[in-house]
Amino acid sequence: MSAIDQDMEDASTNDLSFSILWSPLPPITWFLPFIGHMGIADSRGLANDFQGSYYIGTQGRNRMAFGPVTRYLKVDVSDLPGGVQRWDEAIREANQVYSQRIHNIFCDNCHSHVANALNRIPLSAFGISKWDMVKLCFLLFFRGRFVSAGSVMAQFGPFLVFVAVIMLVSLIF
Repeated sequence: MSAIDQDMEDASTNDLSFSILWSPLPPITWFLPFIGHMGIADSRGLANDFQGSYYIGTQGRNRMAFGPVTRYLKVDVSDLPGGVQRWDEAIREANQVYSQRIHNIFCDNCHSHVANALNRIPLSAFGISKWDMVKLCFLLFFRGRFVSAGSVMAQFGPFLVFVAVIMLVSLIF
């Protein structure tokens, strides 16, 4: 396990309950750092993510299909109609729907699964009341918190190396 992975594993002490979760999706995130894998945490902080056709992952607190959670966005559920129970029910309902679906990386994916859960609540937060995969992508990119310093490197490190190589090659040739 690398130092960055260990740093992110140590961050599992973060309370991720009631959060939208994000992790890098190699190699796509290496070139487009705003694209990654998304999940949603229930009231106990357990990650739920659409990992592929007919499969919802529930690996635990800080784990999703492509590794540890690196970013999260906590949702205030204090005014949520139905409270904690509704949050968890909406996630279970979305899990049930997506356990019957074929994964499509462009149209029906992990972001769509999270949007489905949030639309079932229904939740109005961060100026959004109708959730979709594009809104979630940019919301997490601009408002999501990193779980650790290592998670910043996990998201942006490979992209910065890629840009540095391009710049070096352009200077040489």
